[in-house]
Amino acid sequence: MSWLGYLVAGFVLLIAVLWYIETKPLETQAQLDRMAEASGAARDTYSKQGKMAFIVGFTGEVGKELVKELVRSPRPFSKVALIGRRKVEFDDEERKSLDQKVVNFDKLDEFADEFKGFDVGFIAMGTTRGKEGATGFYKVDHDYVMNVAKLAKAGGTSEIHLVSSTGANIESSFLYQKTKGEVEAEIAALKFDRLGIYRPGLLLCNREETRFGEAIIRAIFKPISAVFPTSGSIPTSAVAKAMINNVVNPSNEKVKIFENKELHVLAGTTKK
Repeated sequence: MSWLGYLVAGFVLLIAVLWYIETKPLETQAQLDRMAEASGAARDTYSKQGKMAFIVGFTGEVGKELVKELVRSPRPFSKVALIGRRKVEFDDEERKSLDQKVVNFDKLDEFADEFKGFDVGFIAMGTTRGKEGATGFYKVDHDYVMNVAKLAKAGGTSEIHLVSSTGANIESSFLYQKTKGEVEAEIAALKFDRLGIYRPGLLLCNREETRFGEAIIRAIFKPISAVFPTSGSIPTSAVAKAMINNVVNPSNEKVKIFENKELHVLAGTTKK
């Protein structure tokens, strides 16, 4: 078979897989629909509890959307701290009102006090192997994330919400998926009262930072996403909305993993 034949066969296989994912019923469909529909009232009730939250990775694409969700009225938290390596200047008064804490992630133990007194933590930090190399990627996506989780646990945080990735698997032979799987397992082992793990597919957004490979993938995937909107990609705004909808809805589940299609439903993007 020629290279063109292999390319066509690969494309047909991709479409078949996406069609299967898109049309396969979700066992959690009814539950997620209820959570999405109840999110308005749940958010209002939750906001009266006076809980406090922090975000790491707030300058990333999902993190930026999380910040927007957290300042939208009614604000779910009485206090939100943005923890990062630098201070960011915001244009609007809503985000200007948020507390910013500057830390050195290479010496995070020296900043343990910055993680005390929070009820909920959002971890949305990460980088790429192409940008930082294999060692740098692991340091950020594993070491930094785990150090944050451990300090949050020690500081009294009872609930963590982690942005992971589709395909996260501790047994994977690929560095990215294996690292994400390791982090999921290691944070779960810390035994927070509640752990939300969110596994989005290809993130759809307008990046300020151009990533050539991702730009090509998005260009290829754009028409596919129009036909199969929930199977392999998701807007970053929908990920953030799904995360907040999960937070404000009460749950007795200690650990809950949301795959890409479930995030769409929980965010309410599948409702016309």
